[in-house]
Amino acid sequence: MVAKILIKRKIPQKLQNQLLPVLIELRKKATSQPGYISGETLKKFEDPEDYLVISTWRSVENWQEWCSSPERKELQDKIDEMLPTPTEQSIYTL
Repeated sequence: MVAKILIKRKIPQKLQNQLLPVLIELRKKATSQPGYISGETLKKFEDPEDYLVISTWRSVENWQEWCSSPERKELQDKIDEMLPTPTEQSIYTL
């Protein structure tokens, strides 16, 4: 069953340049994971600090394997250490 993962982050403008390389590395590593189909990052028009990542995976299990991997956890921890609020994640299925 195809899964859509919605990841929300509030990234203060003063941190965006600092976080960008980590976010790019996270996306790059995700694209090589089993079950990864696609992803996009959106910035809210009315609030340029509000980001939404939508990624598509072949299954919830594929996403959960990547999400719980040490490689991803390390990068997510780096991101969360810099952000004033925690990253939010939701799983939706088709």
